[in-house]
Amino acid sequence: MEYSKEFKAALSAFSGTEKDKLIFRLLRKDKLLSKKLYFELIDPETTDDKRNTMEEHVEEQLLLASKYVGNAKYFLSTVRKISAEITEHVKITTDKFGEVSLNLLLINKVLENNSDLSRQRFDNVYKLYIYIINKVFKSLILVKKLDEDYWMEIDEYLRDTQNKLLENHYLQKLCINNGLDFNWLKCDRIPENIDQIMKEIKSQGFLR
Repeated sequence: MEYSKEFKAALSAFSGTEKDKLIFRLLRKDKLLSKKLYFELIDPETTDDKRNTMEEHVEEQLLLASKYVGNAKYFLSTVRKISAEITEHVKITTDKFGEVSLNLLLINKVLENNSDLSRQRFDNVYKLYIYIINKVFKSLILVKKLDEDYWMEIDEYLRDTQNKLLENHYLQKLCINNGLDFNWLKCDRIPENIDQIMKEIKSQGFLR
């Protein structure tokens, strides 16, 4: 929504007390905005602090969730919930590096359960596998938007991702069938048009 000059002028004409009441009313309705403002204005923790806390959270939650790998539907719902928490962290802190590193960490921690996942019927874990492949693609797209100074650290995550994908025979085949080239799992080998490649693959009915 665009605001006219008249509307902006009317807001500016509010008294300090009226503005304070309006701000607090808006913040009560928008918890994400409230958290973002708190972080930007007075939170003693830095973006790095928040990322480190989130890394611990991802690892702890996936460790707990690993007990329920046999219930693929519940396990995937837990993974989605953790992913949503990463998204919230990024919106609050604008942590571009963390957006990539935390999502790759999530993928890698999920795939630490490869032995249990591989024992399940393929139909039961198909949705989880497709979710992971989509997340890998999206992470590669985000890498291309990162400063190259971060690439060395991201390559460590991608190396771990590649190893774990290759450890899972059915997931490996599904990656290939859905157009994920394992050669791309290194920052300097990601195609410049990786976002267009993903769109084209989806338009052909894959990654679903």
